[in-house]
Amino acid sequence: MATPQVTHFELIGADGGPLRGDVRRAPRSVAGPAVVICHGFKGFKDWGFFPKLADRLARAGFAAVSFNFSGSGVGPDGEHFTEPDRFGHATYASDLKDLATVIDAIHGGTLVTGMSSPASLGLFGHSRGGGAVVLRAGGRTDEAVNAMVTWSAIGKAFRWGPETIRQWRETGKLDITNMRTGEVLPLYTDLLDEVEGDWEGRFDLPAAASRVRVPWLMVHGEADEAVPVSEGRMLWEQTERRATFMPIAHGSHTYGAKHPWAGTTMELDRAMEATVNWFVRYLF
Repeated sequence: MATPQVTHFELIGADGGPLRGDVRRAPRSVAGPAVVICHGFKGFKDWGFFPKLADRLARAGFAAVSFNFSGSGVGPDGEHFTEPDRFGHATYASDLKDLATVIDAIHGGTLVTGMSSPASLGLFGHSRGGGAVVLRAGGRTDEAVNAMVTWSAIGKAFRWGPETIRQWRETGKLDITNMRTGEVLPLYTDLLDEVEGDWEGRFDLPAAASRVRVPWLMVHGEADEAVPVSEGRMLWEQTERRATFMPIAHGSHTYGAKHPWAGTTMELDRAMEATVNWFVRYLF
C-alpha cells in the first residue's frame, strides 16, 4: 500500500500556546473511523514507535491523529525539548483539556480533510497518555468515543514518595532528566498541587476504569520497568474484567522500541498487531 499522507495541524493548547499534531491517512481514503494517539510523560508524537503505529493505522483505513500535549515540552521542530516551562506546568487536567480539544476538532470537521465527522472514534494512549485516555473514557458517558487501547497505562495518579515530595516542595520544582539527551527539565508543583487537592476524585484512575464501557484492550509488558504490570492488572480488575487484558511476555515499558527508531521487536509487533485488529473490529 502507498505511504500514508501526513498533514499537520495546530490548535490552541490548554496553556494557551500551540497544540501541534499530525493526521495520517491512506491516499484517496474516504471518510471512516479516526484514532487519536496520546503519548506519555517525557514522550512526544514522533518518539520511536508512535509514527510507525500511526502509519499502520492509516494503512488499515483509519485517520490516525497524533499530537504533542501542550505540556510535552517539545517545540516546533517536533524533536527537542525547547519549551521547558510548558513542560513544568503541565498537569493531568491540561492533558485532558488538550485531548478534548483534539476530539472536538475531529468531530467538528475542522481537523481531518474531507471528514465532517468520523464514522467512529478510537483512543490510544501509552503510559501517562493511557491514563488520560482512561480518565476521558471513564469520566462520563462519552458517545464521542467508541473503542480504546492502552499500552502500559498508569494505574494511579499519585506516583511519588515522601522524600521526593519533601524536596519538591522545598525547591519548588522537581528536576526531570531526559536520559536520551541529558536535558534537565523542571517540573513545578502544579501537578503535585493538583493531585494532592483532588478531593473529588477527578483523577482517580481505578474509579475511572470501573466506569469505562467501550471495548478496551489493555496491553502491558510483563517486564515493564516504569509502570509495573501490577498496575495494569489492577485497572483490569476494576473493570470487573470487562476489558481485555493482554500481557506481553518480556515486554518493557516501550516493548523494546527506542528513539531514534532502531527497528521493531517481537513484543512491539505483537502489541501493534493486536491494536490495529482491535480498532478494525470495533470501529468499522
